[in-house]
Amino acid sequence: MKTCKWHFILCFVFISATVTLARVEVPAAKPNIIVLLCDDLGYGDLSCYGHPVIQTPNLDRLAGQGLRLTACYSAAPVCSPSRVGLLTGRSPNRAGVYDWIPPGARQQPNLRDLVHMQKRETTIPMVLSQSGYQTCLVGKWHCNSQFNSPAQPQPGDAGFDHWFATQNNAAPSHENPKNFVRDGEPVGPLTGFSSGLIVQEAIQWLNQTDKQHPFYLQVSFHEPHEPVASPAELVKKYRPKAANEDQAQYFANVENVDQAVGRLLTFLSQKDLDQTTLIVFTSDNGPETLNRYGGAKRSYGSPGALKGMKLWTSEAGFRVPGIIHWPGVVKPGSVSDEVVSSLDLLPTFCALSGAALPQRTLDGTDLSGFLKGRTLTVPRDKPLLWCYYNSLNEHAVAMRSGDWKILATLQVDGQRLGKITNIHAGNQATIRHAVLGDFELYHIKADLSEAKNVAEAFPRKFAKLSQQLQDRYTELIQGSHVWAR
Repeated sequence: MKTCKWHFILCFVFISATVTLARVEVPAAKPNIIVLLCDDLGYGDLSCYGHPVIQTPNLDRLAGQGLRLTACYSAAPVCSPSRVGLLTGRSPNRAGVYDWIPPGARQQPNLRDLVHMQKRETTIPMVLSQSGYQTCLVGKWHCNSQFNSPAQPQPGDAGFDHWFATQNNAAPSHENPKNFVRDGEPVGPLTGFSSGLIVQEAIQWLNQTDKQHPFYLQVSFHEPHEPVASPAELVKKYRPKAANEDQAQYFANVENVDQAVGRLLTFLSQKDLDQTTLIVFTSDNGPETLNRYGGAKRSYGSPGALKGMKLWTSEAGFRVPGIIHWPGVVKPGSVSDEVVSSLDLLPTFCALSGAALPQRTLDGTDLSGFLKGRTLTVPRDKPLLWCYYNSLNEHAVAMRSGDWKILATLQVDGQRLGKITNIHAGNQATIRHAVLGDFELYHIKADLSEAKNVAEAFPRKFAKLSQQLQDRYTELIQGSHVWAR
């Protein structure tokens, strides 16, 4: 009798394990992939991340049916390097993109007019194209200074078959923009709001794709970056709960993105594409600081419980919302505090599509086993490192290693290195002469707000991580691109 009982239990365990594995196995076909990227969206700006006023039902549903990440990081605390990092799976410093890229060809002493994502970089659409994917970018580009010019590579050179984009922000605002370019041809004045216009373009492109081949679609929203402009009916909705008209505009701006996402999700469902499509939603960096510059009068983004804002190397600068939706693979309603970065997207998409990894130094890791439930943790060979020389806080260098985060300033001859927007032949020697100092250590998993520096309380951990940071920084600076005219 006992033998029969144990036989039954073992059979039950075997069947249960088989069912679990069957639930998380990837469909035989290569998944369609969509990346939804917001601009300056704060960690606390979605209702599913705790915002008390802004309503984001479509993104909440996407998270509820998929995986919500609580430790998702962008590649930089500012737009251009963050986007280059996402596209390449490499620290943007390696590509020579250290700060946001100003437009235009006028020569500047710091050589920022030269900055762009170079042709030698290998991007997500490039590797996926080799695996039979059709590729499209709609929205913000911001990976070069000379947009729509043969002087520098454009989205098409980065592997996008079709693109409908702007260099940086929608202008003169999100409403009725005039600066979009479609596959090299200026579009002229448009009627509507940027989030809706780029989703409309995405849907039109999807309708024209070859259904026998998978697609990669990158939807790069301009919202909620300034200059903020939102539909009147949404602004009216938020006035009673906003402190002023500008805050109502911001709240409405985030919901307008959510509505655009909803239209895209409805289209995917109607075309029976929703069950075969992997969707990643995130932000390029944290929220802008209100009135940091003259045009930031509507920047009411929330960092939640995080320290700092955009342009900081504390958590709010690059810890961002992250949602992964993949029906039949990712368990619905999952929430994870595993460390995930936008740098991980390229190696993950290579694994899922069968594409070969670029023969370059990558700083991200393959998440495919984690997403499929084969591993409970994200395997990371090296910790995440950020080096932003123009940070608003004093610590320009930061590293996340497991449950810990360590920060450092850069010093030259005992003095802190000044703010730098680019590395070029004129300042290369100074930067490489700089040393790390003024370390701070946080048990970031337990101290989300970076409230208590525990370097003295954990001397052995501090010694290990400070050396690890030194090693990682030395390797990165040696591999960082130096611009020369």
